[in-house]
Amino acid sequence: MAEAEVKKRRRRARKYITIYSPFLMKETRHELIGEVMETEQGRMQWARCTVSRHAQLVNLDALEHEQQRITGSIKIERENSRVYDPHTQYTVGDVIYHPMLDDYGLVRSKEVATNGMSLLVVLFEKNKEKRLVENVKA
Repeated sequence: MAEAEVKKRRRRARKYITIYSPFLMKETRHELIGEVMETEQGRMQWARCTVSRHAQLVNLDALEHEQQRITGSIKIERENSRVYDPHTQYTVGDVIYHPMLDDYGLVRSKEVATNGMSLLVVLFEKNKEKRLVENVKA
């Protein structure tokens, strides 16, 4: 037997991403399957949901761009921060300190939940992006 035939086949490492699953209507973990395809829209690859096993075609360039936008380097001035309190109202651009997370974050945007509560979208240094309630009536 030739030496090349004796060598074991190396398995490709699996790569996972977390994206929105339209079948389950929530973000789930997906395994990238198949080969990357170059198209006019960018690099495309199939991703299979680990929960529902449905596959969808994803744009890898768009995912990377979105990830860079979310986790982009932000400069947080800690001396101007406010301690997070759910009973307080905040504005976009405020720097807050969350004592339970022990992390500083920047208020990126505001949303309204389906139950009418006001939510803050905060980009934290350690904990990435989180949604926090604000202006809760006591």
